[in-house]
Amino acid sequence: MTLRPSPLILAIDLGTSGAKVGLVSRGGHVVASSFERTRLKLLPGGGAEQDPDDWWRAVTTAARRVVATAGPPRSVAAVACTGQWSGTVPVDAAGRHLGPALIWMDARGARLVARTVHGPVRVKGYDVRKLLRWVRLTGGAPERSGKDPVAHILWIANNRPAIYDAAVAFLEPKDYLNARLTGRLAAGFDSIALHWVTDNRRVDRVRYDPRLIAMVGLDVDKLPPLRPPTDVLGALQPQAAEELGLLPGTPVVMGAPDMHAAAVGSGATADYQAHLYLGTSSWLLCHVPYKKTDIAHNLASLPSSLPGRWLVVNEQETAGAALTFLARNLRLPAEGVAADAGLTEMYAGYDRMAEHTPPGSSGVLFTPWLYGERTPVEHATLRGSFVNLSLDTTRRDMVRAVLEGVALNTRWLLAHVERFIGRRIDAIRIVGGGAASRTWCQIHADALDRTLHQVAAPELVSLRGAALLGFLSLGVIGIDEIGGDTETTETFRPGPASTAVYDRLFREFLRQYRSSRGMHDRLVGD
Repeated sequence: MTLRPSPLILAIDLGTSGAKVGLVSRGGHVVASSFERTRLKLLPGGGAEQDPDDWWRAVTTAARRVVATAGPPRSVAAVACTGQWSGTVPVDAAGRHLGPALIWMDARGARLVARTVHGPVRVKGYDVRKLLRWVRLTGGAPERSGKDPVAHILWIANNRPAIYDAAVAFLEPKDYLNARLTGRLAAGFDSIALHWVTDNRRVDRVRYDPRLIAMVGLDVDKLPPLRPPTDVLGALQPQAAEELGLLPGTPVVMGAPDMHAAAVGSGATADYQAHLYLGTSSWLLCHVPYKKTDIAHNLASLPSSLPGRWLVVNEQETAGAALTFLARNLRLPAEGVAADAGLTEMYAGYDRMAEHTPPGSSGVLFTPWLYGERTPVEHATLRGSFVNLSLDTTRRDMVRAVLEGVALNTRWLLAHVERFIGRRIDAIRIVGGGAASRTWCQIHADALDRTLHQVAAPELVSLRGAALLGFLSLGVIGIDEIGGDTETTETFRPGPASTAVYDRLFREFLRQYRSSRGMHDRLVGD
């Protein structure tokens, strides 16, 4: 008797730095995976663009590599995508891009959004009547930083009118991949949220709101149809199948944005169960059973990818990107690593340096606001710094200060997330590429004064989450089967002596924000 192979899902995770592709079992085990880098173009005035063809090259290259080593294609039950959220790709009717993608870092539409949210009676820069409607229906409002898709679309309309006029729809990155796979244009109830034009009060029946669309000045005909996150979108087209190494007609599910997929892949799927993601950027999320908004600290619960649930959404702009800044911009060499080494080797060298440096980095403080900040403050002009440098400061001090600065910013966010949900979070699952560092995990445990559970293969968590959502979409598993089997490899508990050091540093961290924010406004404005 011939046994049928266990079903696998080909999961695609399109991050800022590249594409991960993996084959994942119904239990969430990543059988094989591959990574292919992509290019990022930073432009004057806050521009951040990527080439969708470069995305597709990375996805197909990594997919063929995985399928060739772990096939056969007939064992792949579906394709599921996740990827960076809050990006914009203008596409034609066939789902092909008409220009570069404006990603989550792009802030060129800030002035256009400022005019959109303006009014005679304002709170935090927002017209009161507009703000009330946005919060009541969506749970939030367009960020004045200009980093939401609504700002991207307005910027394209004003600066690239030919592309705007030709566009049939503007898609989030993972929805663009779906269109390229199936030829179908659609957005999920979860992925559309940061356009701020949907009524999210009934989380399983999200709909466009005509007044919100008119309020932000978008064209309803250029917004994609909406689908539930657990829908099967369509079948894999022959050309895409050939490029991926799969069979034509393989189901393609809706998938999820990176935050949502990471929440599922981390195993933190119960209400109020939190995960901390450390990648290029960072976030601290948990599911909640209600819709709620904290305007002052840029926190909101938006539709989750899990049926009937909301997710507390937030993001810190710079985490692992701060280490990349050390390596590429400051060219700070890691001990025992060649100056021309790749980033992976450089990060490992930094990790060893930090491990042998006492907590507190000899009093050096790093503020990780290299690209502005979203939460717990929305402050687009905020910028990073090293504070308290001296002639005695060492490279080790500076490296550890960067790791500690990211953790201190997370501590700031944690306080507001706990206030938002009305309870203390005692244990947090830590995931993402940065969570592979035992040193950084321990720094976070000490700085947060919380127990952290390192999830197995933390850099693959979004692949795992996308695949589990795919199996849920196919009806292979039930909602109660998601999250319970997620393996953790190590537990990090706070050390009282180290936590006391970080208590003192955190007070100075907040003082540094309060004392320098006006200076950043003036200097960046100039």
